[in-house]
Amino acid sequence: MDAVIIVEGTNDRIHLKKFLSEEIEILCTNGTLNAHRLEKLVQKTVEKQIFIFTDNDIAGKKIRKTLTEAFPDAEHLYTKKGYAGVEGTPDEHIINQLEKSDLHEYILN
Repeated sequence: MDAVIIVEGTNDRIHLKKFLSEEIEILCTNGTLNAHRLEKLVQKTVEKQIFIFTDNDIAGKKIRKTLTEAFPDAEHLYTKKGYAGVEGTPDEHIINQLEKSDLHEYILN
């Protein structure tokens, strides 16, 4: 599978890398998306299956909305309200989200 997960920040990427093989690329929005950053993401994800995993806060929801408009076929992974973003999401919840998205074969043991 040629897939990419888009997250908000570097700490989110670092946290997710603990669970996934290197076959799955993890890209960051690095905060609020402008047209230039969004275009760079589009260029990096051509012909790839896209997964969006943002925080469950106002900023994360705004970024998710923008990404959904740019990538309408993307699959979504969710953290729960009350967790400190993707980076603060408990391991078992992240693994559950990855399994629900059919990424189980890329989860590290």
